[in-house]
Amino acid sequence: MAQKPSIPKGTRDFSPEEMAKRNYIFDTIKDVFLLYGYQQIETPSMENLSTLMGKYGEEGDKLLFKVLNSGDFLSKATDEQLAQRDCLHLTSRICEKGLRYDLTVPFARYVVQHRNELQFPFKRYQIQPVWRADRPQKGRYREFYQCDADVVGSDSLLNEVELITLIDEVFRRFGIRIVIKLNNRKILSGIAEIIGAPEKIVDITVAIDKIDKIGIENVNCELCEKGLCQEAIDTLQPLLQLSGANEEKLAALEKLLACSETGMKGIEELRFVIDNVNRLGLNSTLELDVSLARGLNYYTGSILEVKACDVAIGSITGGGRYDNLTGVFGVDGLSGVGISFGADRIFDVLNALDLYPAGTCATTKVMFTNFGTAEAEASLKHIMALRREGISAEIYPDNAKMKKQMGYADSKHIPFVAIVGETELAEGTITLKNMIDGSQEKLTIDDVISRLK
Repeated sequence: MAQKPSIPKGTRDFSPEEMAKRNYIFDTIKDVFLLYGYQQIETPSMENLSTLMGKYGEEGDKLLFKVLNSGDFLSKATDEQLAQRDCLHLTSRICEKGLRYDLTVPFARYVVQHRNELQFPFKRYQIQPVWRADRPQKGRYREFYQCDADVVGSDSLLNEVELITLIDEVFRRFGIRIVIKLNNRKILSGIAEIIGAPEKIVDITVAIDKIDKIGIENVNCELCEKGLCQEAIDTLQPLLQLSGANEEKLAALEKLLACSETGMKGIEELRFVIDNVNRLGLNSTLELDVSLARGLNYYTGSILEVKACDVAIGSITGGGRYDNLTGVFGVDGLSGVGISFGADRIFDVLNALDLYPAGTCATTKVMFTNFGTAEAEASLKHIMALRREGISAEIYPDNAKMKKQMGYADSKHIPFVAIVGETELAEGTITLKNMIDGSQEKLTIDDVISRLK
């Protein structure tokens, strides 16, 4: 007995109805990207591992899907290396490529590679799948789509302001209530300074980024395991538990980080972004969250995440400023800031809240029955006339029983069935049946076009 086929864990098939919903998501985001002046690019699914490794931190590197070299992938590995089972060094021998982990690092590579062809500041958007060797769970997949917008070649914080309003507009169109959480990596660096552990900034940010998932007590345990002394952990607590309005949090941070030049710079940048966004007005809530860290090492300034208010799920959008990213590819001085919409999680949120507009899953508008060769030929001419008018139409391909043909139309939720039998063929008419209320009438093709448009 043949084994039942399956797909890898953390991946999904999508039905025609689901694809209609996903395309609604992609089209909505794309429309807003274009509204804000972003241009589309695409990059390969695979990148050289030299491009990907070291850009996401130690944890991110572990989640990269590596691609075995073509042919004899063991040819460059010695017997000694194989016997030692040293995965780190062995990987460099048997794998030269990997599936992209996100769209930002490939974008940085693209900018460096094509910099002489680009006009800066360069605003791009990109909608493509990415892959992460993560543990699959609700809202977390190994293959998923990201919808990114980035600006490189500008230090202006107006870019952050614009991206926040862009996020707000996308979710306004979706009808999803959100909270946009905002922080600045300079504030996190300032915190590391005042607790006397600037060299532990990566460990601190990776740990406190998990507060929502594992709670502050488990975060404190992780910080202890990473070598922070109890005094430093105690000093950190009030910073991680700030409350009140954004202005109150900023005022408290100014007192707590007064001795840190880096921290004060982060507060200045945050205040600029928050004040300008407030002047423009948002449908969403903008919240300063000092515990927001985002584990990716390349963020250097503003960082943000978006949470849905009415569905328990992880962040559905994230991003930040990454001043030094292109520097790892040999080009310094190109500041960048970007965001990424998690299309798969947005899909889950829209499904949970049933927020898709009517007509999202619209199918064929009218199906013609098939009663034989002559009738089918006449129906095909009518179908072409309808399609020229932008009306979706199809013919049942086989001369089958009427019940079977009607069942097909009903299963596809086709709202109209056009019948061309012997009588209609002789009269040059079409019997149009409304599948919703059961009514039907004889019409000319011009009348059908007028009715369906």
